[in-house]
Amino acid sequence: MVNRRGVLYSVGAVGAVAASAWAMTRRLEAEVERAATIVHDPVIAQMKSGMRLREFGRTGMTVSEVGFGSWAIGGEAYGQVSRQESLLALARAEELGCNFVDTAMVYGDAEQILGEFLSGRRSRWIVATKYSGQKPDLERTLEEQLTRLKTDYVDFYQIHWTPGRDEEHLYDALYRAKKAGKVRAVGVSLKNEQDIDRVLDHTQLDGFQVKLSLLDPYPFVARLGRLKASRPAVVIRSSLREGFLTGKFHKDTQFDDPNDQRSKLSREQIAQLVQDAERFRFLEAETGSMVVAAARYPLSFPEVSTVILGTKSVSQADSNFGKVPGSPLSTAALQQVFREQKALGLHPGRRLLTDYIRRIIQR
Repeated sequence: MVNRRGVLYSVGAVGAVAASAWAMTRRLEAEVERAATIVHDPVIAQMKSGMRLREFGRTGMTVSEVGFGSWAIGGEAYGQVSRQESLLALARAEELGCNFVDTAMVYGDAEQILGEFLSGRRSRWIVATKYSGQKPDLERTLEEQLTRLKTDYVDFYQIHWTPGRDEEHLYDALYRAKKAGKVRAVGVSLKNEQDIDRVLDHTQLDGFQVKLSLLDPYPFVARLGRLKASRPAVVIRSSLREGFLTGKFHKDTQFDDPNDQRSKLSREQIAQLVQDAERFRFLEAETGSMVVAAARYPLSFPEVSTVILGTKSVSQADSNFGKVPGSPLSTAALQQVFREQKALGLHPGRRLLTDYIRRIIQR
């Protein structure tokens, strides 16, 4: 039987934890805001084309700050695209200074198309691909991917999503592949961004890929301290939030192609995404377009190595690699971005509080 004193003690203990958590949250939130709104330009060189180069973490490699995302060229995830159009888009990206391309075994024919494109120009590109787990043997799968890519090494090999309870043997396989010279750097492409901490705890991993956008700032911005200290290579995807941050969609936009992954969104979800994205329209005054603003947001963090943008046409290549590279967003712009994100409940407040309480409980 629980007596009154015990109940009061329990309530008091919970209250003390909540008060401590709230104070910690306010402090963390202030630290995040400072880190997220101080402008640093990490660019180490600029090419004649205007493309800017950054260090790829601590790997010794140098990458274009805007990379080529190949999901769209390999299949039908964002509508039909021809092989010839894909090759022309890659060639235009190279002309504009892009030297980083990200692909995966599950991106349809993307690896084969890249293998065709890279013939005679392999040394000019940093190639990233992924092990996606469809086949049990990572090392055998890697050999098949090298054959499709027509190369004898991959620059950055990632486990596609954090794999779960059997992850240790996969990490061991990654390290063996690196030791054998089949890959130059290894990492993880994260599905659950909360796993950033788990990846950073594996000090042998060279980097990771994660979402970061104006509409998805958390938890990346809450990990800036750890990222600065450990200096991993950081590849950012989905900075345009499936196109909703391009400024091209409206609340009645429909995605009729059943192969387009956005066709699964309800009308209410589409309308909400469009409405939320409109809050950042003010950035056009500084950058000239929403596409540029959305891509430069993650590029405003010096911890980011490159932002990959899905590209399936020459016109998209002109925009992604000709217009996006440039100075980070200004301090004033980042401060307003932070305020808008807080107003939308995106950043970081209650989520930091939840994280903190969870850590208290797990002790």
